[in-house]
Amino acid sequence: MKRLMLASGAAALVLAFSTGNVARAENIKLRIASGHPPANTYVNLMQNFFVPEVTKRVAARTKHKVEFIEGYGGAMVKVADTLEGVQSGIIDIGGYCFCFEPSNLPLHAFQVMLPFGTMDPVVSVKLARAVYDKVPYMGKVFEDKFNQHLIALIADNGYNLGTNFEWSKVADLKGKKLAGAGLNLKWLEYAGAVPVQGSLPEAYTGMQTGVYLGWIMFPSGWVNFKLYEQGKYYTEVGFGAITWHGLTVNKARWAKLPKDVQGIIREVAREYEARTGTFNKEAYPKQMAQMKSLGAVVKSVPDSVRVEWANSLKGWPQEKAAELDKQGLPASQVLKLALEQAEKLGHKWPVRYQVK
Repeated sequence: MKRLMLASGAAALVLAFSTGNVARAENIKLRIASGHPPANTYVNLMQNFFVPEVTKRVAARTKHKVEFIEGYGGAMVKVADTLEGVQSGIIDIGGYCFCFEPSNLPLHAFQVMLPFGTMDPVVSVKLARAVYDKVPYMGKVFEDKFNQHLIALIADNGYNLGTNFEWSKVADLKGKKLAGAGLNLKWLEYAGAVPVQGSLPEAYTGMQTGVYLGWIMFPSGWVNFKLYEQGKYYTEVGFGAITWHGLTVNKARWAKLPKDVQGIIREVAREYEARTGTFNKEAYPKQMAQMKSLGAVVKSVPDSVRVEWANSLKGWPQEKAAELDKQGLPASQVLKLALEQAEKLGHKWPVRYQVK
């Protein structure tokens, strides 16, 4: 009888173990979204790199299956509501610009506070990653305040100025209504222009109806959103390639994912981060050539114009650092690190900003 009971118990353990293994194989659904459409490079890479790579690697290397429910172009969240969408769990993974979170993430636009930085998005994302790695606050604030993990940084291409009028010197912009997003409106203000807050989904209509006469914009935005139809003049100013977007995942949803799936998502997210730099860098000359073929007038300003514009902003980084330091943020540390890291990566500032 004892032997029979022991045998039955052993069989039960084997059955429990095997069924437990089966139970651990999960069909995982993840909602991924952005307020921007796939015409934006980073959203295109979410759709055509991040999603298929995670799906493929999870299927190949684990017992699980991941299915993404995708919602881009405002289908699930608007451009200014994506952080909150991830925070509340409306979506599981979101891609968005920190420019739309000036109150929640004021320091995460630190490269914007140092205009005329590198125009190379590969260098930009490396610079940003170095700062995030050295200043823990930059990543932890997402976890501590907004119920999400930052899993990738996202580089933009180099920012220039597109307009529906021709200009050649900073004085030509005085009094002109020009659009930007968030903190880069200060670049316009210091140049004497009238800054207007905008977002890419409404940029075409904004220019068409005269809400503004131009935009601080990278070339992919000018091409993909057909802004050249409303503003035929695209001028290379060289404000810099800015890394101020991110890909985040809801903290509670993340905690429920199997560890091997978490590992694959982290892996693909870092590859995605690097790809936002390389993809944008390779695309830049092609997009400039495409603009010309579409009838845009493309030109570059001389270095003297960059120096003049940078000089008008010379005191702003220190002013901004002091303002954010008073809010308890490590702003001076971040800006000094960014200045130094840019130089280590080979960048020469037209005007070397000083931050105490």
